[in-house]
Amino acid sequence: MSFFTYRKGVLHAEGVPLPAIADAVGTPAYVYSTAALTGHFGAVVDAFGEARPLICYSVKANSNLSILRLFAGLGGGFDIVSGGELARVRQAGGEAAKTVFAGVGKTPEEMAAALDAGLLLFNVESAEELEALDAVGRRLGKKAPFALRVNPEVDARTHRYIATGLKTSKFGVPFEEAVALYERSKKMRGLKAAGLDCHIGSQLTQSSPVRAALTKVAGLYRELKARKHPLEYLDVGGGLGITYTDETPPSVAEYARVVLAATKDTGARLVLEPGRSLVGNAGVLLTRVLYRKLTPAKRFAIVDAGMNDLLRPALYEAHHGFVPLVKRRGKEVEVDVVGPVCESTDVLAKARSLVLPQPGELYAFLSAGAYGMSMASNYNSRPRPAEVLVAEEAWRVVRERERTEDLWRGERA
Repeated sequence: MSFFTYRKGVLHAEGVPLPAIADAVGTPAYVYSTAALTGHFGAVVDAFGEARPLICYSVKANSNLSILRLFAGLGGGFDIVSGGELARVRQAGGEAAKTVFAGVGKTPEEMAAALDAGLLLFNVESAEELEALDAVGRRLGKKAPFALRVNPEVDARTHRYIATGLKTSKFGVPFEEAVALYERSKKMRGLKAAGLDCHIGSQLTQSSPVRAALTKVAGLYRELKARKHPLEYLDVGGGLGITYTDETPPSVAEYARVVLAATKDTGARLVLEPGRSLVGNAGVLLTRVLYRKLTPAKRFAIVDAGMNDLLRPALYEAHHGFVPLVKRRGKEVEVDVVGPVCESTDVLAKARSLVLPQPGELYAFLSAGAYGMSMASNYNSRPRPAEVLVAEEAWRVVRERERTEDLWRGERA
């Protein structure tokens, strides 16, 4: 179900007309739907039923404090990849005891802070990281709970930049080295083997790679238990895709069936790391048309949002729907929608069939809740957008638009 719908030709977020938000807070601006966020989280809970996995929302997808607080209030945990993300989780009221720490480059300082906070699990991605975590645990007089992230060498059939389960990936420990590393960890006094982890990539649109990877990983989990490793958690990763254009990713119910079938009889407490599937279609980016540029070769609509606000089209050649906030009749023509950033890659929507946009007209980039604001930057010295959270017929600003003077905060001339 979409929570961004037209009513009498005007695009709404739940019960709020989006032009009203654009006029009040300006553009560009991100707008999120509370009903979409809670609905997507609830769908995962319902799909897994009595299995009751720990749902650790991937903070990197969208790290706004209000969104983190909402998921914490629903009983969710968190998947983090930096000390800064842990600080955000705690600031939002999230529990360290429901948080897993992933990523290939954790520093000893980040490890120590997370261990002191009572983190649930470190997902370790290399032999040297395992040694570093052991050293931190011994220095603090604690046993750091860890899971090795193993690379099952499964093609996730997604964009090459977000596939993480191949032999050539920087992520994960080679599958065939895992048992030896767990055996080696028995002699490390600063560690406790608490689980096993796997994550093959993001924006997954087929269930077969998930089945193949988890079948291998579940077998490894059983072998490790037979070797008397005190494992409790099996982290199956995340990555379930959403529909941007015509993709048909597995439903949450199908995904749950695949995961539960592949991991049955392990006795493990499952950990999930959904990110995009919870927030991607829960947000839009509002923008205003500045100019048109009509050349013999192209028609351009130049908008006030740029690749610094929404990086995915430039980085991944990603497609985001582009729709007017107020529908208008007319003949459709092919238009390239571009931003003001001084880069040829600042093309946000290419070759779209649109009624020729007019200067001042408001539009929305759809499916922008994941990896939109969290990847935004100040490139070209552009302040980052405001963020707004809608709940039924009410809305509030959950991040103020940056001011020009914020651009040089902390600098010295």
